[in-house]
Amino acid sequence: MNTPTWHAHAIRRAAVLAGCTALVLTLTGTTAQAHGHSAPRDPARQTLPAHDGWAAHGTGTSGGAAADAARVYTVRTWAQFRAALAAGGTGPRIIKVKGTVDAVSEGCDAFAAPGYDFDAYLAKYAPGTWGLDTDLSAEPDDSPEGLRRASAARQDQAIKANVPADTTIIGIGRNAGIKGASLQIKGVDNVIVRNLTFESPVDCFPQWDPTDGDRGNWNSEYDSAVVYGSTHVWLDHNTFTDGEHPDSAAPVHFGMLYQRHDGQLDIVRGADLVTASWNVFRDHDKTILIGNSDSESTAVGDRGKLRTTFHHNLFEDLVERAPRVRFGQVDVYDNHFVADGSYAYSFGVGKESALVAEHNAFTLPAGVSPAKVLKKWSEAPVTAAHNRVNGRPVDLIAVHNAELPAETLRSGAGWTPVLRTAVHPAQAVPGIVGRGAGAGRPR
Repeated sequence: MNTPTWHAHAIRRAAVLAGCTALVLTLTGTTAQAHGHSAPRDPARQTLPAHDGWAAHGTGTSGGAAADAARVYTVRTWAQFRAALAAGGTGPRIIKVKGTVDAVSEGCDAFAAPGYDFDAYLAKYAPGTWGLDTDLSAEPDDSPEGLRRASAARQDQAIKANVPADTTIIGIGRNAGIKGASLQIKGVDNVIVRNLTFESPVDCFPQWDPTDGDRGNWNSEYDSAVVYGSTHVWLDHNTFTDGEHPDSAAPVHFGMLYQRHDGQLDIVRGADLVTASWNVFRDHDKTILIGNSDSESTAVGDRGKLRTTFHHNLFEDLVERAPRVRFGQVDVYDNHFVADGSYAYSFGVGKESALVAEHNAFTLPAGVSPAKVLKKWSEAPVTAAHNRVNGRPVDLIAVHNAELPAETLRSGAGWTPVLRTAVHPAQAVPGIVGRGAGAGRPR
């Protein structure tokens, strides 16, 4: 096979480095240089600074910083990106993304199995015909549901990308991104993802479940990024958005929103030691899930893990799960939460969670109470201190308990975070985060 352009890094190295000046400025807010250490000129070789959240614990997170020249790839297409991830060998690798890599450039029709017809699906499973008592799991392969399953399997195969251990994935310049894909960081250690705009994958074939709730519901797959059973993962200066396909533009079928998105970031199944810094999470419903189940079988692998830090992120126009937490010791500090009229809550307090939320700023619209910031799903203690709502200090636990006495929260998560770098007062957070968070932002 001829050597593709994405593998010819050595020939273009000088040109790539010359084009990185703007990116160096973009990322200095979280580089080692910003903390008084010498940092390499190439941002792709920067490592997570010491003490910068849970991903700095133990061996720290270096991603592909030590990759040799033959294992540095520059990619411009989805095929090139997946090939770079799959390239043989076990050494560190760096993948530099230029422009927007589109996993669904041919559209949803390209994934449809022969014979799949959405109108036929709607006709057969309409509640007035099928009812709401029986799910579709027993439907045969040649049924509308069977053809939907086959179509969904084709999309699943096409848009998921598995990230190996010791990998850095980084966008080059201000306009690098990944569209319609699901990044799978699964069962590996030491991964860095930086300076990319992720446009949420659209599930082309959501499933109707008549038994979900009192009226049935549409269920979708695919998160922009999934950290599944992996350790030492750093996500920095990325933007997560629904982009061209917001939920507000989705149709309604069977009286329910035809939901085409799942989450933006999930940290699940024994994942551990994750830092998410200087990202933007925008225009989404179920945003971040830490721990995906209350079941005891899942708990065996999650207890003592799921340790995650969020700092200096912007959470804007989200409905819920920023984040929703089970089991993990999760530190959320110096973030700015900006809500709109669709706001449900920010922090979900779930089974055996130990959430610490400090020095955060909340901008809530008129008529939305600070009591909504915290949502109690299970009995678990939480620490919430030094936070501000619309510029004023607010005790989030006290106001929640006063307005929602049936869902009283206990104060005191039982641990004190020590893996933090600079901690800014909450009143300064909106300006600092507004200037620095997200992909392609100069600092």
